[in-house]
Amino acid sequence: MDVAERTTRLGIFGGTFDPIHVGHLVAAVNARHSLLLDRVLFVVANEPWQKVDERPISRAEDRLAVVEAALGDVEGLEASRIEIDRGGPSYTADTIDELKARDPAARLFLIIGADVVPGLLTWERIDDVRRSVQLVVVNRPGSDVVSGAGGLLTGWDACSVEIPAIEISSTDLRARAVDGRPLDFLIPDAAVRLILERGLYAVGE
Repeated sequence: MDVAERTTRLGIFGGTFDPIHVGHLVAAVNARHSLLLDRVLFVVANEPWQKVDERPISRAEDRLAVVEAALGDVEGLEASRIEIDRGGPSYTADTIDELKARDPAARLFLIIGADVVPGLLTWERIDDVRRSVQLVVVNRPGSDVVSGAGGLLTGWDACSVEIPAIEISSTDLRARAVDGRPLDFLIPDAAVRLILERGLYAVGE
């Protein structure tokens, strides 16, 4: 097959990324390597509808800028503003539709953490999502979420990608930023600098 005719293998890694951290990057690069993905899009949610009532969310443009800084020039990883440009609540089904319209021949891989699996049925138009993508569940060593999901992934074209166990949460990182504790080695340096420059997560924000 001519290289120009090869089907694009596109990873979709969506999230609030408030803020992004090295755990996200580790998940993406391992999924890309394991599944031979051409690119992984870090799709920054405009309005994460399942979180807006839980806590204040940083501005979408700020979160996107931090993601862009964090990714830098890492090959195959790209920040995407597709949901920001669309506006309103961010639904994965709508993002998939838009990506399919841009490249109907692309094969789409939806990358999620193992902790997301139990809540999949709450997603908007989840049946459309199921029909359109291969689901990629990233999980810690020795934990095969796909085979042990207790029927939660019935009907999915799903696979599991093992990644190093890195226990980092965006909630903890926001608290560290508020307290002035170091973010070094938890978030890429360029992203840390941008967080500090913009005063994100500062007390009163």
